[in-house]
Amino acid sequence: MIKPYNLQKGDKVAIVSLSLGLLGEESAKHELEIGLKRIKEFGLVPVIMPNSLKGIEYLFNHPEERASDLKQAFLDDSIKAIITAIGGDDTYKLIPYLMNDKEFCDAVLTHPKIFIGFSDTTNNHLMFYRLGLKTFYGPCFIVDFAELDKEMLPYTRDCLEKLFLQEERFEIKSSPVWYLDRKSFGIDQIGVPRIEKKEEHGYEVLKGSGKVSGILYGGCIESFYDDFVGLTYQDMPEIINKYHIILENDEWNDKIFFIEPSEQKMSPEVLFSMLMEFKKRNIFKRIRGLIVGKSQDEAYYEEYKKVYLEVFNDLDTPILYNVNFGHAFPRCIIPYGAKAVVDYDEKKIIIDEPILEKRKILKK
Repeated sequence: MIKPYNLQKGDKVAIVSLSLGLLGEESAKHELEIGLKRIKEFGLVPVIMPNSLKGIEYLFNHPEERASDLKQAFLDDSIKAIITAIGGDDTYKLIPYLMNDKEFCDAVLTHPKIFIGFSDTTNNHLMFYRLGLKTFYGPCFIVDFAELDKEMLPYTRDCLEKLFLQEERFEIKSSPVWYLDRKSFGIDQIGVPRIEKKEEHGYEVLKGSGKVSGILYGGCIESFYDDFVGLTYQDMPEIINKYHIILENDEWNDKIFFIEPSEQKMSPEVLFSMLMEFKKRNIFKRIRGLIVGKSQDEAYYEEYKKVYLEVFNDLDTPILYNVNFGHAFPRCIIPYGAKAVVDYDEKKIIIDEPILEKRKILKK
């Protein structure tokens, strides 16, 4: 698989709305301004793609325009990274437009770029994985760069800094604090800090011991489940299967699977049903280990633990729980396709290779 190059000050980064078109709504105008300012504070140059601000209704009705923005970002060699605006539920609709486009598929590998986002962006990541590009499950524009407080959440900002570096290996550490989600994202919340909580649990081992090595792969539980059964859109499984977007059979064998629940805060009973779908497909039996993301607002924290233990009761798969990625705040970056070591005794996650190709330092 191909790695993108590390960022440098002055690089252009594209902002794309690949799912929900919220960024183009009047109600998000203040978040747009804050997010652009924060990107510039990293020393980067934001580029808003042509259709990204056309709003919820237009983008829902025109997935081909969303796909066009992504293609153009890859064709533009001056753009070095792509940041998704936010999640949603129908980014799968872009897949036929992109996977049937040879120019796009070629550009992904000849013009590799950092691609980052989470939630419904899972299906974009899985598509890129199938095409051979390593991407990053992590922060998005609206809820991270456009954090309404006076600055980005420090843990998330520090994780984003890794996109500028060329580390041989690094540890994904547990954040010492976590934050409640906001009840409102209005203009009156600008400068208002999130409610902060001390992390009382850290990483928890639900099953297993020792060190497990493997390749990172995963995303949002609900996105995978929709891909399997078409709960939200009936044609989802057909499209996912046609283009072989999700790993198949023995492709799972060397994977450390990371999954996390969305902001919907599904009931433990629903989580059980979803996990049983994975189990029925023998995914949990094949993988080398499981990493579970922290639930937003610590919803059903103890109840979810019991569900995982019940589903995995007859499996030897080790489980590390309460990791800072996905919908909970703050969030780290999980590199798809990276070699990782999970130490279930020391409760550590080590990324065991450089996640980016090194670029030559530009002369001033």
